[in-house]
Amino acid sequence: MVPLLLVLLLAVILFGAGFAVKILWWVALAVLVLWLLGFVMRSTPTGGGRGRWYRW
Repeated sequence: MVPLLLVLLLAVILFGAGFAVKILWWVALAVLVLWLLGFVMRSTPTGGGRGRWYRW
């Protein structure tokens, strides 16, 4: 009974990790799109003319 519970626990942990990794990929993609939009908009006259849209 204990090995069966351990296998089920491992399956749940791996499923949760896979779901979290998939969500992180979507978050990374959204951040990349926002960064690219900011990079493109910095060269436009409506971008504020500062040359940078972020403060690093």
